[in-house]
Parts: sequence; structure tokens; C-alpha cells
Amino acid sequence: GRRGARTGRPRWLVPLLAAVTAVALLIAGGALAVLTGIGADRPPVESSVDAGFARDMSTHHSQAVRMAQAVRDRGTDPKLRLLAFDVETQQLGQIGQLRGWLQTWGLTPQSDLPPMSWMGEDMHAHPGEGGLMSGMATTTELDRLDALSGRPLEVYFLQLMIRHHQGGLEMARYGAAHAAEPYVRDLAAKIVAAQQAEVVTMEQLLRQRGGRPLS
Repeated sequence: GRRGARTGRPRWLVPLLAAVTAVALLIAGGALAVLTGIGADRPPVESSVDAGFARDMSTHHSQAVRMAQAVRDRGTDPKLRLLAFDVETQQLGQIGQLRGWLQTWGLTPQSDLPPMSWMGEDMHAHPGEGGLMSGMATTTELDRLDALSGRPLEVYFLQLMIRHHQGGLEMARYGAAHAAEPYVRDLAAKIVAAQQAEVVTMEQLLRQRGGRPLS
């Protein structure tokens, strides 16, 4: 099409490159997880904070990646598309680490334990609508995001992602404080720092577009 001619790249090339990059990030994260997880005398067990954090944060991150891809592909603001790309690439690498740890520990990516059950009652770790983890978007909200484009898409993305990060921060703070493995606590602390900064940036971008955070 005309767009492909202007950029010198066929229209199908961008999603293909994105898919290849996603696989590479997951592999790189998994390799790092193996290096950090090798040698543990007593790897985390099924009900541990470490295992629960790895599982739930991986699932939480996966939805953030999905939402970021919508803005990367259909957004019009270069600054916001760059933010979405940063969220996508950073969290894909972390998903690789989290899943790699589970494999190294001899645990499965899924569990029959309720979401966020590895967190204490004092953290008010109660799933939201449909049993979703704190901050996660519902199917209806994701469908709405997929139906939007341009400025409305960007505003709604910011609203969903701010709430999503706030829910992720709750889990990351608990993981940073209570995980048994030092490398798990370290990643959780890095997630806290990164997402706190991104929330500040996204709130500013949302205000600039006349939007307000979701409840």
C-alpha cells in the first residue's frame, strides 16, 4: 500500500519483526533466569511467595504486553508509542525470567492456587471482577481497547495501564519484601521502581489529553 511505499517496508514486516523480537526477549529472559536460579539447595515450593509471584506477575505482565501492542500498532502519538514499546519489551524480558525460574525450580507455569493467595490478608490481596488479579482489565475492557484507534485509543490505554501498573505494584512490593530468594526480591524491587516511574509519566500524559484515571 501507499504507507508501505513511503516507509520502504511492506506492511507485514512490522508485526513479523515484533513477533521475532518477542521470542528473542522471552529466550533471553529465560536464559538469565537459569543463570540466577542454578545452585539453589532448596528451590521454592508450590505455595511459596517466590512461586506465586513468578506465576502471577508473569500473567499480569502478559496482559500489559497485549495492551501495549495495541498502541504500538495503532497509536498516532510517537511519544506514547515509544512508551508502549518500552513497556512491551521490558515486560517480555521479565516474563522470560519469571517462567524460567519456575522451570528451574521444577514448577509448572500454572497452579490451582487462587490468584494472589501467596500474599497475606494484611495486603488486601483480593482478586477483582471475574477472579482477575488486582489492576487487570476485563474482557469487555480489552474488547473496547481493540475497537478504538487514534487519540481515544491512547487515552483509554493510559487509563487501563495506570490501573494495571498500580495493581502490579501491589504484588511487586510484597514480593520484594517477602520472597525467599534474593534474585526474586531483586527483580520485584526493579519492577517497583520502573512501574512507579511509568505511572507518574502516564498520569502526566493522561492529563495532557484531558483524561482522568479510572477508579
